[in-house]
Amino acid sequence: MKAFAPLAALMLAALCVPASGEAPTEKRIFVDTQGSAAQAAARLEGQPGRDALLLSRIASAPWLTDGTPETVQAKVRDIVDRAARNGQVPVLVAYNIPFRDCALYSAGGAADGEAYLSWIQGFAAGVGEREAIVILEPDGLGIVPWNTTLAGAVENCRPEGQGPAASDARYAQLRGAVAVLATLPRVRLYLDGTGSSWLAPGEIASRLIKADVARTTGFFLNVSNFESDERVVPYARWVSDCIALVTRGRLDPRECPSQYAPAVFADHSTWRATDAAYDRLFEKVGVKRDPTSQKHAVIDTSRNGRGSWQPPAGKYVDAEVWCNPPGRGLGRRPTLETGNPYVDGFLWIKIPGESDGACHRGRGGPADPERGVTAPPAGSWFAEQARELIELANPPIAED
Repeated sequence: MKAFAPLAALMLAALCVPASGEAPTEKRIFVDTQGSAAQAAARLEGQPGRDALLLSRIASAPWLTDGTPETVQAKVRDIVDRAARNGQVPVLVAYNIPFRDCALYSAGGAADGEAYLSWIQGFAAGVGEREAIVILEPDGLGIVPWNTTLAGAVENCRPEGQGPAASDARYAQLRGAVAVLATLPRVRLYLDGTGSSWLAPGEIASRLIKADVARTTGFFLNVSNFESDERVVPYARWVSDCIALVTRGRLDPRECPSQYAPAVFADHSTWRATDAAYDRLFEKVGVKRDPTSQKHAVIDTSRNGRGSWQPPAGKYVDAEVWCNPPGRGLGRRPTLETGNPYVDGFLWIKIPGESDGACHRGRGGPADPERGVTAPPAGSWFAEQARELIELANPPIAED
């Protein structure tokens, strides 16, 4: 008898998830009536105000991005208290790690590791013994200062005045945060797993292991990105399987199959070749695939209803496909009922309607050359994009 569960059997469970994303909004996920969409609705008039109001009624995650340990504790406590009174579970984003976003549109973060750990302790104190889902540091493992990949290349995030020690510090900061948050009795904690158009499963699995994913519920995917469910869900399975093969089967993470090989990334029909390659690896190392005990994912579906943007060929040196791309739509509504053994939830982690930043696309700005307007700063309300997301929502969203 083979020592692994064939992927084909597991994929039958995944078929319970409607391809169109028709799962209803999960009533248990906290809807923050004081969030940025509600604030935009209060100050905007006409169609922009109606759009913001519509989005404010659907659960999306509050982001905690700065402040002292005392102020973040108070903010988190307020959110968790309000969620508890409603019988709901909040999704909280912790986004304050040093060298956040590597000085790009969302630059910032705590001054150093000590300040960050104190901030995390304040965050944790605000949650206490109440229920919460915590999204720990978007891009925290995708953009690591002075990181060296499994292939031996030093990545592009190289803050001045720093060096390779900055990479070790990032992992230590994340492990420290995990150590604090994992002790909270009713918290489901997720680390950055990037997304299906970014790192190969072996690369991100190795980073997750180094950041102590063993003490967490799992990893989050597609935050502030646009990759379709059809791409992100298989990627979630591969990252989980890769972690299991590396930690339990002593596999070199560089051997984990990916969306790039044996699959061809642009040809989704070839992705089954990667599924089959994982089946063979489980058999080879003698480890049983067990999604119930492996690490799970939550997936950001806030803006992925139309999948990712394909910029005009040759138009931009750096198209910044992640930055306010045109023609995108809301995706699957938030739910914790996924029907997929690898996926704990489809969530709106990025707040739809908030800008990604100025988006110069290599042209120097100030206007976005694709949209012909100067987009608001990262995190600010972008009424034009909100309208677009609603109009192009997939599945469609009722406007009344």
